[in-house]
Amino acid sequence: PFDFKGIPMLTREFSADAVPCQRRVALQRVAAGVLLPTWATWATGAQAQMGLSGAINYAGWFRALSQRMAKAYCQQYLQVLPAAAVDVMGLARKMVQTGSGELARGMQSGQWPAEVGRQLAEVQKQFALLNQMTSAPATTTALVAAASEQADRTLLIAQAVTEAIEKMAQAPSARLVNLAGRQRMLSQRLAKNYFLSAAKVDSKVVQAQLASDAADFRQALQTLKAAPVSTSSIRNELELADSQWLFFESALRRPADDAGLNAVATTSERLLGVMDKLTGLYDAALREVLG
Repeated sequence: PFDFKGIPMLTREFSADAVPCQRRVALQRVAAGVLLPTWATWATGAQAQMGLSGAINYAGWFRALSQRMAKAYCQQYLQVLPAAAVDVMGLARKMVQTGSGELARGMQSGQWPAEVGRQLAEVQKQFALLNQMTSAPATTTALVAAASEQADRTLLIAQAVTEAIEKMAQAPSARLVNLAGRQRMLSQRLAKNYFLSAAKVDSKVVQAQLASDAADFRQALQTLKAAPVSTSSIRNELELADSQWLFFESALRRPADDAGLNAVATTSERLLGVMDKLTGLYDAALREVLG
């Protein structure tokens, strides 16, 4: 299997004659920068015992996955790297299933309060509706708008359950896991709203959210930089996040022509990968605090 963690693979050169056809197609999609770079990280984490830090990370991923599915659906409608968008959608669905299973095991072991269990059940219900909506061909703006609205409903529940688990941790670094994880969601919602605008699913709400999400992302980066929890790996990743954010922010300002749409699709993926790695580093720091 491919190591989707490797952001450097985005610029690596490959010999077309050296790989079979199916693998060549996959490598082309990786080179396009639109495959999720962290499935291997997610799958490895699923094999470990679920702790509070991991639960914050998993539950926090649900926020990003809701927006990610809506983003990929709108990409399919706009025909922006459509084959890669199909891959993104399929992988997002697998991650929802894996994360739900892992958090459910935490419930069965008695780790979480009953209220968290009810919230997790509601997250699964909302994702089932989103999955159903995005399974239909993306042929009209009405379908795209409905999927986005359902993604936003799913996001609200996912946010509530993430915050509930963060409170259980009772450690300042838990907020950093949550905050870094929320940046993953913002990278996807910003791209989704850019695509919605390009698809003429435009409204004052979409434009206002684009502006506020960009401001939130910049502010969160500053908060993470100023946080006392830091290592050389965290500092290096924060520097990379800074540079990837500049690329993404520049893409968001471009006209929604073919070049602009492709730029938003690829830069949002790269930023997502960086922010997920950073979330994992804060997750590891919190595990040390919690023992």
